[in-house]
Amino acid sequence: MKKIIATQSNLSVMLIFIAVVLSAPLWLTPIGANYPDLLQKFAIFGIFAIGFNILFGLTGYLSFGHAVFLGIGSYAAVWSFKLLTMNVVPAIIFGIVLSGLFAAVIGFISLRRSGIYFSILTLAFAQMSYNLAYSVLTPITNGETGLQLRIHDPRVLDAAAAEQSGIPSTTLFGLSMSGYSGFYFCAVVLILAFYVSLKIFRSPFGLKLQAIKSNQTRMKYTGFNTRPYLLTAFIISGMYAGLAGALMAVTDPLAGAERMQWTASGEVVLMTILGGAGTLIGPLLGVGIIKYFENIFSALNEDALHTIFNFLPEFLENFLVLITHPFVGEGWHLTLGALFMIIVIFLPGGVMEGINRVSNFVKGKYFSDDSGPDSKAESRLQPGDAGGE
Repeated sequence: MKKIIATQSNLSVMLIFIAVVLSAPLWLTPIGANYPDLLQKFAIFGIFAIGFNILFGLTGYLSFGHAVFLGIGSYAAVWSFKLLTMNVVPAIIFGIVLSGLFAAVIGFISLRRSGIYFSILTLAFAQMSYNLAYSVLTPITNGETGLQLRIHDPRVLDAAAAEQSGIPSTTLFGLSMSGYSGFYFCAVVLILAFYVSLKIFRSPFGLKLQAIKSNQTRMKYTGFNTRPYLLTAFIISGMYAGLAGALMAVTDPLAGAERMQWTASGEVVLMTILGGAGTLIGPLLGVGIIKYFENIFSALNEDALHTIFNFLPEFLENFLVLITHPFVGEGWHLTLGALFMIIVIFLPGGVMEGINRVSNFVKGKYFSDDSGPDSKAESRLQPGDAGGE
């Protein structure tokens, strides 16, 4: 019975998620976030954050170097486009597999430590990879110029490659991966990635990861070996990052070392914490907030603010523009920083905690919580029942 209920719950979650993702161009139109490039970023960074949440949200192990797998996935995909074919399927497969292999090596070494030492080790690996991509590995990465497609690349699996008059675009069996078709491809991959994450969260494997986060020392005392589970979670998380990196190359066929930089790793940490680490939807909300601020909120200049407030009297319009202008446009980081501080201080569980609080308030749970089992039992006692003798 419980299994049937769980299956129905998973199905309901997936149906709602599919409907929301596929209809995104419609419900994002009122806030100006319905253009393909931004929608693709929402989907790609959503995959990145979902994978990071499997490691950080379930186990509590904070990686400061997860962007290394993002870069590896991008490089693998671009090399697939250069050597084999412009079809995106082999590129994605290579990106996932190669990122998984690197994650196995990095995770095997880094997971010998925990806490801040683990975080510093992952950061060190990411910075080493970043610098290697700029220097020693220049024949593979093309250094600071970045790896790009050329007209005369072999592309041995594309029979018509020699007939191309220019650089070809990425395709899925002939379907171009630009514009809305590129977004819907990324959206389908996001849905599949979310489904795998849902199954992990609600599986015995996911419960073991949560137990490790709760009290790893106690689990070790019982004779439970936690390292294989942690390493598996690290590899899965790295493969998610590699998938996101490959999709970046699919929508924009180039790869650069900047995708491995520590700032990219820090960004996914902010996304996960802002939305709610350890929750299914939280990291996706964090992605939406940060990418909206970065692409839409940052475009609001003084003229745009005057247009927004032009229905007000002139003196009030000028006043509002004066006080809001420092927080938009080039100052969007100030607004995002203030928002992040508020979330961390008042809602440690992220945006999802705020949503849950509002939901509980609407359902009236705050009122019922004040009268727990003991108080309910006392309310049933008559005045003469206590000490009735």
